[in-house]
Amino acid sequence: CFQCHGTNGKGPGFDRLAGKSANSIYGELKEFQSGQEGNGIMARHAMGYTDAQLRLIAAWLSTQR
Repeated sequence: CFQCHGTNGKGPGFDRLAGKSANSIYGELKEFQSGQEGNGIMARHAMGYTDAQLRLIAAWLSTQR
């Protein structure tokens, strides 16, 4: 994630992920995974994870400040 979203999701870069709600991050990842958000790099990343893994990633990013 750090290459585009910065260390621990804190930026700089694209969307800052640190501190966003876990549900929000998870929802976005699921949209990417389903193809609703196109077929770019995030869709390809999201497709490589299970739902449980996506929840863990989202939960961890939500705790970063």
